[in-house]
Amino acid sequence: MSTTVTFDMTYDAPLAAVTAMLADAAFREAVCDAQHATSRSVSISGIPGTVDVTFTQQTEGIPSFAQKFVGSTVTVSQHETWSTAHAATLDIDAGVPIAAIKGSVAVAERGAQTVETVTMQVTVKVPLVGGKLESLVADMMRKALTKEYAVGKSYLAG
Repeated sequence: MSTTVTFDMTYDAPLAAVTAMLADAAFREAVCDAQHATSRSVSISGIPGTVDVTFTQQTEGIPSFAQKFVGSTVTVSQHETWSTAHAATLDIDAGVPIAAIKGSVAVAERGAQTVETVTMQVTVKVPLVGGKLESLVADMMRKALTKEYAVGKSYLAG
């Protein structure tokens, strides 16, 4: 069983500007800040190439049934492998051994806009509460992408 998350971010910018943003460590650090990271590390070899972002954040506010699986903080490691300026594979280690998040990123120019589409498969392997945990993790991914989108729009607005 897994839950699919698809999230589109439409920017009023050309493809080259969006790709440059995604390859900018300052943008990735600003996204970590928007997600209230208590620590962060960003390493970018380029696009095409790899993007690695690791951050730690508090888990305050998550439901009690999930708290025992994650503790008071979680360290998330995101690895993107960009084969072209238009496509990447995505592998996220959410700091919880029971959860796997894998997916893709696609960037496409549509007229004067560029659409970044993130698609993820969230899988949690825990009997009885696995479905609830998957929904929780999927919701957390959507919230994180919403914050990234807001940072991206601000970044590109200059």
